[in-house]
Amino acid sequence: MATKIYKGIPVEVNEEGYFVNPSQWTPEMAAEIAREMNINLTEKHYQVLDFLRQRFLQGETLTIRSVGKSGIVDVKEFYQLFPGGPLKNACRIAGIPKPVSCI
Repeated sequence: MATKIYKGIPVEVNEEGYFVNPSQWTPEMAAEIAREMNINLTEKHYQVLDFLRQRFLQGETLTIRSVGKSGIVDVKEFYQLFPGGPLKNACRIAGIPKPVSCI
């Protein structure tokens, strides 16, 4: 495990950069994590991040398809918002573990 500093707060992350403890996440940290990935967050990004966090906390399995059916974005827009692996990038920014469906 490694420690990263986001918004002045030390956060334990795994070898891929995902939070070990999702409760440490804040929306302000999300912007900093996204900048590391060359993504500038918009309101639409935050809506997707909130959706993912809520579903994760409810114990649901996260998939690209479920995001596409969320009513927030369709699958094409999800790929545009989080290029290069939308689900795993969005989950990392949202401070939740990488879904098992992502390699």
